[in-house]
Amino acid sequence: MVTKNKEIGAKGELLAQEYVKKLGYEIIEVNKRFSRLCEIDIIAVDKNTLVFIEVKTRSSDFCGSPLEAITKEKYQNIKTGLFTYLKETKIRYKKFRIDAISIILKPELKIKHLKNL
Repeated sequence: MVTKNKEIGAKGELLAQEYVKKLGYEIIEVNKRFSRLCEIDIIAVDKNTLVFIEVKTRSSDFCGSPLEAITKEKYQNIKTGLFTYLKETKIRYKKFRIDAISIILKPELKIKHLKNL
């Protein structure tokens, strides 16, 4: 059974994918799971930089910014996934970074992109 929150999250991830493609990013993987605690929403290439993107979506800003959901613990889990991916993949990049994309769906669509957290 898909919950309302999962539907909102999936919609936000699709919007984020469209957004980064328009910026010229090449998406390599989506929803890459490393463990029960670590999943990277989007792994993409921006020019010659490997980018690990966390997407947070809310139906409205009533409860605050979606970015507030990226806690120190969540950030550490993303870093763990990033280094695991770098070890496992044969693709080599000298530069990499972690970005966050915040999406608010209503009353109007708002997308905020923070680079290099």
